[in-house]
Amino acid sequence: MKQTWRWFGPADEISMPEIRMTGAEGIVTALHHIATGDVWSVAEIQKRQAEIRQPQGAGAPLQWDVVESLVVSEAIKSQTGNYREHYETYRQSLRNLAQCGLSTVCYNFMPVLDWTRTDLTSPLDNGGTAMRFDLIDFAAFDVFILNRAGAGEDYSAAFIDQVRARFDTMSDATKGALTQNIVAGLPGANENWTLDALTAHLDIYSQTSRDRLRSNLVDFLSEVVPTAQELGIRLCCHPDDPPFPLLGMPRVMSSEDDYRYVMQAVDSPANGVTLCTGSMGVAPDFDAVRFVETFGDRIHFVHLRNTKRHAPADGARSSFHESEHLDGDSDLVGAVHALLREEAKRRAAGRADHVIPMRPDHGHSLVSDLARPMMPGYPLVGRMQGLAELRGIMAGYAPRL
Repeated sequence: MKQTWRWFGPADEISMPEIRMTGAEGIVTALHHIATGDVWSVAEIQKRQAEIRQPQGAGAPLQWDVVESLVVSEAIKSQTGNYREHYETYRQSLRNLAQCGLSTVCYNFMPVLDWTRTDLTSPLDNGGTAMRFDLIDFAAFDVFILNRAGAGEDYSAAFIDQVRARFDTMSDATKGALTQNIVAGLPGANENWTLDALTAHLDIYSQTSRDRLRSNLVDFLSEVVPTAQELGIRLCCHPDDPPFPLLGMPRVMSSEDDYRYVMQAVDSPANGVTLCTGSMGVAPDFDAVRFVETFGDRIHFVHLRNTKRHAPADGARSSFHESEHLDGDSDLVGAVHALLREEAKRRAAGRADHVIPMRPDHGHSLVSDLARPMMPGYPLVGRMQGLAELRGIMAGYAPRL
């Protein structure tokens, strides 16, 4: 697998020379400064490529390998407003990316909220910090801060009692930090919301069933996948994070069955998968090895990280935290081995995409990470530790292929 690194552009606190020192072989990035729904021009794409190729010492410069993400607009997801114009905008951005030599494009179809955490700096026993999703805290925001209509009905009565007790102990500062973490958007998120804007968008989705949202996804893919296939671009959908409904909105890419449905509905090699072992691993029935063996030929990009479920929980939804890469609920060793077997199959079949790009996703803030500004979830030392561990798995398995 090709070892890549997520970089958020010139605003990222981690420099390109530092990334080179991690041993990363390529860059995953996006044009975050371009508004959702606008075309990514050739000039802007080439500018970002040049920023990545800046002098980095001896050796060949890094290059932009994976686009993450070419954002799907809320208009497309909800099929409201000028969503048909956004189809063409998306197709044109794909054409421009292909013209610049980019062929792997990650996206997601999570409505309104992208990946969500309630605590960005939860203390660890070793002195570092990790990100955490606490279901009680999230429900406190949903029920008592956002005051979403019908929110109390989405949780059991016994769980609401726990939520009320927790909320009653929260200071104004704690409530403000919780709101900021959920609403303001995390790195790579589509939008930054205010409470009023969030409520307005929730109203749009209040009448959207899970089947309707899934149908909207299939409609989107039916519009853009033929263009991607013609251009030689591999689209790959990232799973929902976490893999269960939030704020009363449905989610449609949370399980093997979800991926199977979408892959069959638009059956093309250009319609593929971003496997994120951390996002999907929050679901108790997720089996990383089985997923790779089932969808291996359509996996175009991989996020390798781990999560660990814990109380409090309410039904199928649970709290969780970002664990060490090799110490969570997902079998990352088995997943990496399965991915290496998939690469071997592709080489034997003569596939041009036999090398699958991966990146160490998220990570604990450790050592010098704690003393410098960092994108939440994207520290330098913590991700470098994860990459080293994953590299060790690959190095130990490769001779047996």
